[in-house]
Order: sequence, then C-alpha cells, then structure tokens
Amino acid sequence: MNLEEYFARTGYKGCLEKQDLETLTDIFQHHIRAVPFENLSIHCGEKITLELEHVYNKIVRRKRGGWCMENNQLLGWVLKRLGYDASFLGAYVFNPHQNAYATIMTHLLVKVVIDGKAYIVDGGFGVSYQMWQPMELVSGKDQPQAPGIFRFTEKNAIWYLEKLRRKQYIPNQTFSNSDLLEKKECRKVYMFSLEPRTVEDFRFQCTYLQTSPDSLFTKKSICTLQTTDGFRALIGWTFTETTYNYKENMDLVEFVTLEDEEVEKTLKEKFNINLDRKLVPINVKGFYTI
Repeated sequence: MNLEEYFARTGYKGCLEKQDLETLTDIFQHHIRAVPFENLSIHCGEKITLELEHVYNKIVRRKRGGWCMENNQLLGWVLKRLGYDASFLGAYVFNPHQNAYATIMTHLLVKVVIDGKAYIVDGGFGVSYQMWQPMELVSGKDQPQAPGIFRFTEKNAIWYLEKLRRKQYIPNQTFSNSDLLEKKECRKVYMFSLEPRTVEDFRFQCTYLQTSPDSLFTKKSICTLQTTDGFRALIGWTFTETTYNYKENMDLVEFVTLEDEEVEKTLKEKFNINLDRKLVPINVKGFYTI
C-alpha cells in the first residue's frame, strides 16, 4: 500500500507537503470524483470486509468503490499518512420514511483538525447528500456548496447534519413522482457525537448491513459518483444524472430505466467499474432518495 498508487487512482497531482485546508479539499474532491459510493459487492456474491489492505486493494487496485466504512477508512489512512490530525467518528443516519434516526451507528466519517479548527470530511455518503468540501464543525452556520446548503447544529453534545436543496426539474415526467426523488427542501442527514471511534466499532454493522433483510443495502443495488457539475447514480435499473444549479436555484435530474444488458455497460462507461462477478440488480421501493 502506498500513497503514489492511491493518488494515481484518484488523479491527484497537487501538493503533498502542506497540511492545510486547501490541500485537504483538493485531495477530497479528487477522491469523490474518482471513487464511487457503491454496495455492488452485496449483489455480486462478494463479502465486504473492513481490513484496510482489502479495502485498499478493492478501491485502488481493482478500481472499485465502496460504502462509508471503506471510502472513509481509506481516506482517513491517506490523510494520516500525509500528517493530518485525522480521526474517525460514528454517525446515525436519518431514515426519511420512518422520520427517525437509525438506532444503530452505521456511518463512519472522518474528523480533521487544522490549526485548531475541526472539520468533517465525509467521502462515503453519495448522491446529493455527498459534501464536496470539508465542513467546519461549527453549529448553526450555513455552509453553501455546489450540492446545496449544508448545516451542522449541536444540542447536548450531539451534532446534527442537514441539507437544504434547490428545486428540481425532471424532463422525463414519468419519473416526477419517483420514490427516489427527495420531496422535502430541507433534509436531515445524520447525527453524531465527537467520541473517537475505531474501525473495530463497525464490525457488527458491516455484517448486519450486508445480510439483514431490513438493511437498505440488501434492498437496493447502489452505485453513485460525483462529477464536476453534479452526480450520477445507478439504483437497480434506474440511472439518473443530476446537474447542479443548471438554472438559477434549479437542479436538472434526468432519469432513464435500463434493460438488464445495459446495466454492466453503464457501470463501465459512467462509473469506470468492471465487475468480477455477475451483478443481480435490485430496487425495492422506498428507503432511499437521491
């Protein structure tokens, strides 16, 4: 495992000597535009494991993506190797269909401290809730980014992340009421404390999320990737491409339904993913919005 191979994977060619916010942001943006957020292993008969070397081989050498425990673990390793003050935190994801936060800590994220200021770096959420810049850990402050306006609020030592989105234009009106579309303008994303975590704290969750019939990740095959002006997503057989702010305060969301034989071709062309095993797409209604 080496940094040069990782940066060849993400295409980053910038400075490595400075541990400042500008460098962190650049490294982070190269990661989220090269490495998909995806759970395809579950639907290819592969097991997802949390050993760092396995994660490295999967993402860097096999040019796959991963979910938060893989993406953010690798990103944390890179930042620590570069000399950043980086640590892991654990979050509880908001379920809009139950209007409640999960009772299991399933989301791993990275905290980075630069010159006494703390930032959250999360390269493992995907779709429109994927931040594009490290977020300063400060309560009540709007932090506008290309995907929309993100905001942290803190109450009784618990931190909450929410996102305010723009209006959406959907040219293909047959998808205007799709359950994949987020209907609310302001959406809760997750909550977390500042208690340091380790990868060991996520062993049970890693198994649960890829085996339980109640898990979102067994109900949907998901692959999403950030682009320079939005993001792409393949959920089951539904491919979407979102362009942020294509008109003033308006995002363009384009939908298409793929045939079985188009799925793997789309993964190669739109996400640069070549699978070793046959993917069995799935998209149970509900549970997930883009």
